[in-house]
Amino acid sequence: MNINEYRDIYVFTEIRDGRVIDATLELLGEAGRLKAARPSLGYQVVAVVLGEPEDSLLSTLGHFGADKVLNLRHENLAVYSTEIYTTLLNDLILTDKPDIFLVPATVLGRDLAPRLAARCDTGLTADATKLEFDPENPESSLLYVTRPAFGGNLFGTIINETKRPQMTTLRPGVMEMSARDTTRTFQVEKRPVSLDGLKDGVRILETLHRDHMAVDITKADIIISGGRGVGDNFHILRECADMLGAEVGGSRAAVDEGRIAKDFQVGQTGKTVKPRVYIACGISGAVQHLAGMEKSDYIIAINKDPDAPIFSVANMGLVGDALTILPQLTEEIQRYRQRPY
Repeated sequence: MNINEYRDIYVFTEIRDGRVIDATLELLGEAGRLKAARPSLGYQVVAVVLGEPEDSLLSTLGHFGADKVLNLRHENLAVYSTEIYTTLLNDLILTDKPDIFLVPATVLGRDLAPRLAARCDTGLTADATKLEFDPENPESSLLYVTRPAFGGNLFGTIINETKRPQMTTLRPGVMEMSARDTTRTFQVEKRPVSLDGLKDGVRILETLHRDHMAVDITKADIIISGGRGVGDNFHILRECADMLGAEVGGSRAAVDEGRIAKDFQVGQTGKTVKPRVYIACGISGAVQHLAGMEKSDYIIAINKDPDAPIFSVANMGLVGDALTILPQLTEEIQRYRQRPY
């Protein structure tokens, strides 16, 4: 393998319910930042889309940072197929030779990426939280990929010196998407593909959406999270959240104790959130939890322990019992809204 033949940064596009998911747009933003950090490489950001989406969707990828939108077109690619997607993307890698291939660490991405990496005989760094080019060599395209290990207690930086593409999945919510720019110029290539001879032993009969998934805490502006210190009193957090128009989250300890569902867990093994306001109640601030919320715009911590690590990242810290303070906050909000002026 001549790694010098490989170039450009490719981003796998995941489409859900007829729209590009935010995790893909975040990867386009990160790819753009990598490109800008090493202009000497002359790399392009290429968004790869499978299926026959509307032209407006392809344009969205260009508006959010793709220099080229490569659409592998076939009418039967609208529904994800592990085997067929893997085969088509492997063929694409063999012909186009991308240097870097980024995949969102979603349920779909976590199924696709390891199979594709194995098919390409390359390495895969999963669930990455940081990307940068070789800091020692300003001409190098070697990618330094950082990911948490041992439950977030350690962070490892991984490089792939001998195989291409350099492939990684990135955790949703960690990277920043670029602002939409409808004035950007970009290329769209629609490349028809054949599915002759391709079969998948798995056939999807029906897709069901759980009702509670309508609430996505990663998109919430305000989150009130509870930890072990809240105990079985999450109803107090919900009452305050209703007043603020907020969503309720929880730490892993709260999830493990059955106080709140796994889908609302914030942290290294849960979801990464970046709300305008994050209120941590009875959460000590273990590094695993901080990894999931430390990029919030404004953090308010309420804890009875004045030495709790959560205070180290908080913009405002209240030493006290959240179960006493939150009801007072709820009452104050109520009084404020009932004012005659």
